[in-house]
Amino acid sequence: MDIPTPSNHEIERYLNEWKGNEKFVMQEKSIDKLFTDLFPDNTDIEGILIKASVLNDFYSTNIFSIFDIAKHIVSLNIDERLKKGDEQLVSEIGHIEIKEKKRYFYSFATKYCSHHNPVAFPIYDSYISKVLMYFKSMDRFAKFTQNDLRDYPKYKNILEKFKEYYEITSHNYKEIDMYLWQLGKKFFS
Repeated sequence: MDIPTPSNHEIERYLNEWKGNEKFVMQEKSIDKLFTDLFPDNTDIEGILIKASVLNDFYSTNIFSIFDIAKHIVSLNIDERLKKGDEQLVSEIGHIEIKEKKRYFYSFATKYCSHHNPVAFPIYDSYISKVLMYFKSMDRFAKFTQNDLRDYPKYKNILEKFKEYYEITSHNYKEIDMYLWQLGKKFFS
């Protein structure tokens, strides 16, 4: 397998592919409208239920009890912390007990936070993880383990090292997410 080295040119190429995909564009516009215009706050369980349901459907996050996760989110009083980019929110949202079983919906939590504040919260996804592990093995851009990618502060630090190593620091987390996810889908499906 030979994945092209990350570069500004490669990112722009994949961003253009994203923009040319009507499904991706419309889903993101719908989610943005939902999180920004219709339900920007997280104090109302009905709004959280709708946001969590849409994320679960569009991103296939495998949340099997949306009501429990919505109840959990409303109990955390997260709005100010989302605005400040509090990285601990990902862990707090993701860790939940459902029917006396502890679960960790890490990917969902990153997506939920990211759609409220994409500048502060990059998305974690299994495809992104595979791409980062691939480039770590090829270029050794940073030292980390697979488990480090599931520790949100470490994950953000790894993404920063990735951006610095490949000199792609002009791209924001959202653009990097879109690029890495498409690479992962293309090469690791």
